[in-house]
Amino acid sequence: MKLGDSPEIPFVNEVRLSSRQWGVVFVILAFVVTLTPSVWKKLERFETGLDYRIPYALSKDYWLYEHRLQRLKPTNIVMLGDSVVWGEYVLPNGTWSHFLNQEAGATDLFVNGGVNGLYPLALDGLIRCYGRPLNRQKVILHCNVLWMTSPKADLSTEKEEPFNHAALVPQFNPRIPCYRADASERLNAIMERNIPFFEWVSHLQNAYFAQQSIPKWTLAEEGGDPPRYPNAYRNPFSQIALAVPIEPPGDPLRGPQSSRHKPWSTNATGTTRFEWVGLDQSLQWRAFQRLISTVHGRGNDVLVVLGPFNENIMAEENRPAYRKVRGEILRWFAQNKIPHVAPELLPSVLYADASHPLTEGYQLLATRLFADATFRNWMRAKSLPLTESNK
Repeated sequence: MKLGDSPEIPFVNEVRLSSRQWGVVFVILAFVVTLTPSVWKKLERFETGLDYRIPYALSKDYWLYEHRLQRLKPTNIVMLGDSVVWGEYVLPNGTWSHFLNQEAGATDLFVNGGVNGLYPLALDGLIRCYGRPLNRQKVILHCNVLWMTSPKADLSTEKEEPFNHAALVPQFNPRIPCYRADASERLNAIMERNIPFFEWVSHLQNAYFAQQSIPKWTLAEEGGDPPRYPNAYRNPFSQIALAVPIEPPGDPLRGPQSSRHKPWSTNATGTTRFEWVGLDQSLQWRAFQRLISTVHGRGNDVLVVLGPFNENIMAEENRPAYRKVRGEILRWFAQNKIPHVAPELLPSVLYADASHPLTEGYQLLATRLFADATFRNWMRAKSLPLTESNK
């Protein structure tokens, strides 16, 4: 350094916060994390008209499901279950809840609380973690024996198997043999369903970013050679429309005009042989028992509807095993004084597969349910409305 030159002083762009300033930062973050989910519900438009059900594309938006339950009226009767309740092959106006409303002479008495892709282990987690608004209501639980037709369906097989709604199942206890997620994934699932802010972030991903995080959405490929990245230069905030997506009208995959909406067979001769899992070994059955306890524990008045499972699809020699499982389930309901209805088998042509009815099947189920004495007595227990023609 020459005489008269000033020493070089490095430029440091640094801000150091005092302990008090850090405290202010944490308070601001706490307010944002705590208040954002509840404020968002007031800002976002969420339309739940007649025959509303959670859209198929939002089946994993559990935050939205909880928001739906928060809108229940005290007189609503909620139907809980898997895709049988949701209506896999039918449009919203062809579902079980729609025809029950029709039988009752009402428009919104029965609420479709089904979610596509659920099963007892996941439904128990959904209601336990996101079903807190469901209290002091009348609730119909659908019991689908489909989930005991094999160790794979029961999730009790030792072979690793992918399955829907893994974030809802017990992550550590009870052990699910076919679930091989690592500890990080399991802990993330536990955090998401217990911290409202993380639930809200998942809602944004499901509703506006095609079930992806923002970085994955930004880098999503459209295909082609060379591949295109249509979202690379888009502003992610422009995706947030502040309106929950609705189910597309005229869904080509559902309803009488759909190619999927057809009988499982043109004849009533089935050849399927199921590997029925005994109730004493079934993870799904134990989860359904826990589900009943959870729903009862919140002051709800529960009625269980068993099936009806499509016996026609089974080989004749496989039916006794099914009837044994069905009989044991009914005995357990009776022993534990749980109101229940077991509708008779539908005509074969009204089933799309082993457990899903077609539109006319749901209509017949609703008619039969309203004609059942147990159902009618359960409906009258709290003076819920029936039309004059149904009294």
